[in-house]
Amino acid sequence: MAEKKARVAVLVSGGGTNLQAILDAQARGEIPHGEITLVISDRAGAYALERAKNAGIPGIEINKKACGGQAAFEGKLVEALEKNRTDLIVLAGFLSILTENFTTLYERRIINVHPSLIPSFCGAGFYGLKVHEAALARGVKVTGATVHFVNEIPDGGEIIAQKAVEIQDWDTPEILQRRVMEQAEWIILPQSVEKVCREITNH
Repeated sequence: MAEKKARVAVLVSGGGTNLQAILDAQARGEIPHGEITLVISDRAGAYALERAKNAGIPGIEINKKACGGQAAFEGKLVEALEKNRTDLIVLAGFLSILTENFTTLYERRIINVHPSLIPSFCGAGFYGLKVHEAALARGVKVTGATVHFVNEIPDGGEIIAQKAVEIQDWDTPEILQRRVMEQAEWIILPQSVEKVCREITNH
């Protein structure tokens, strides 16, 4: 008998490299308890939607500006997630901040990957290259990535997994960003998706 799989929705804003890492892990059979059933982008023309299409997964765009505000935007998200019967929401480079109104609906059902070892270089305003610029400016020798549950505080939820990446003398923010993705984000994000999906399906 086939195991029940948790239905996973991935929220994206850009190229979708973390989405691709999850798709690849799923294709390799590394997420037996979960299945990506929906991809939502908050930006028009996000390449992540192409990746979804190539993998045969429904992708939709929900644009905050077009919705006319945060409440309407989150309402549309909830509508799409409910229609998809979503069990787990994965924020993979999703740049829209979600309010407490949204996060409390999905307690311990939203996870995010952040490109530093929380609590360093995290919180409001720390995203994308800014995180790596801050790490290099501070002169830390080790950085990495963190997967955590999402609550109403940016990067404030319980930590699920972390992986360290050493900083090299010649690193630029771009080089470091790439290495943190390859050596940390793309490894711990699919692992965390499987871990949380397993907990969901075993309940």
